[in-house]
Amino acid sequence: MGEKSIQKRRYILETARRVFVEKGFKRVTMKDIVEACEISRGGLYLYFESTGQIFLEVLKLESEETDDVFSDSITEDATAADILILFLQEQKKELLRKKDTLTQAIYEYYFENQPVRKDNILRKQFDSAVKIIEKLIETGVENGEFYCEDCKGTARNIMFVLEGLKISAQTIGITADTVDREISYILRSLDVEGV
Repeated sequence: MGEKSIQKRRYILETARRVFVEKGFKRVTMKDIVEACEISRGGLYLYFESTGQIFLEVLKLESEETDDVFSDSITEDATAADILILFLQEQKKELLRKKDTLTQAIYEYYFENQPVRKDNILRKQFDSAVKIIEKLIETGVENGEFYCEDCKGTARNIMFVLEGLKISAQTIGITADTVDREISYILRSLDVEGV
């Protein structure tokens, strides 16, 4: 794919993201994306076959960008505790964001399309986050920053708490205090000093 094609594809994905944020997943058609991008239907089909394919590519792009922002925020001398706190603070920002979020569209997509486990991007992201947090906790335990007997179980629990908060944010609403309480509970359960 040439540079112009790469740029066009990225433009379609960025524009489609805005459409999915506005309408969710279920109500978006290829026509909506064609109109938002101001391209021909054939021009869109040259790159993508369906709204589902576009949506999955939007999720991949969003995940890569989030990973880059998080990685760029970590200083060279950061401790395991520093990194975990930064991760939880980034999650808090995402949870409290009312606009420009794909959360509703993500749930609509996954409720409507039950991808096999190996194709489930959300599952891959969840499992990857558990592994990273587990490694972080292990490092913190080795350095005396944390106390934890079951690093993998604790990492998994952290991710389930965050996932539950995501759903609560979209359904019943949550406050910054609610998120702070859960973050504080997570850090206290690891015996992080100063919490």
